[in-house]
Amino acid sequence: MKRRAILNLVILFFSIGCCKGQDIYQVKWKKEIPYIMTGTITFGTGLYLESQTSIYTLQEINSLDKNAIVSFDRRAAGHNSNTAHKASNYLFYGSAGLPLFFLADKKGRDNIHHIAVLYGETIFITAGLTLLTKYSTRRTRPFVYNSDADNNKKFKTTAKGSFFSGHASITAANTFFTAKIFSDLYPDSKWKPAVWGLAAAIPAATGYLRVKAGKHFPTDVIAGYAVGASVGLLVPHFHLARKGGKTKKGSKKDLSFYGGPDGLYLSCRF
Repeated sequence: MKRRAILNLVILFFSIGCCKGQDIYQVKWKKEIPYIMTGTITFGTGLYLESQTSIYTLQEINSLDKNAIVSFDRRAAGHNSNTAHKASNYLFYGSAGLPLFFLADKKGRDNIHHIAVLYGETIFITAGLTLLTKYSTRRTRPFVYNSDADNNKKFKTTAKGSFFSGHASITAANTFFTAKIFSDLYPDSKWKPAVWGLAAAIPAATGYLRVKAGKHFPTDVIAGYAVGASVGLLVPHFHLARKGGKTKKGSKKDLSFYGGPDGLYLSCRF
């Protein structure tokens, strides 16, 4: 159901993108092919890998050892809160509506055609990376270790889809995408600190609830948060209308990246 909703959402926003308006972002269909192909390949491959994933047998479940889990994650194997699960779903689905707030203002409405395409790409890529990683790694979810958890859930393919958290990745993509668009549309707004604060807090709360629900380990939600936030920031960033290496407003490029044997560094200035 969740995957079908994501695909329907992507199709809807690509359809809205056929409209015309002002251009803060550059969206040219030929240039969108890499983004669309990335989402298509990762999502399609993830679905295939999921279909090839076997469910646990009772013997395999009984042989699982909680002590084999790294200490940082181990405590999550004892969590099993249905209340936390429901609360995380509210934040997950609720965050999907955040970009619609741009319809409330003329500047947002004038750019909604491009915002819609960028949002569709953001969600498609994030969902694809999430699904691909889940069923490439096939990490056991925490509740499978918990004897108090519903056994019916343990004998499903999703019991092997712990890493990384789709709730955390999609929610982070939604909130950080919205905050990035807001900053691009209203660079001088006094509300920017609050918008970015909420963008960071909502997926963090979602991740916490997923751990309390026994659905994910802390490392699952941290990784999902990082991936979703990165895609939510970078897709609109790389579509900003530029002229001579600068945006139309004359601002300098605001992204720097360093990768080396000693680690990775990403800096974004908005």
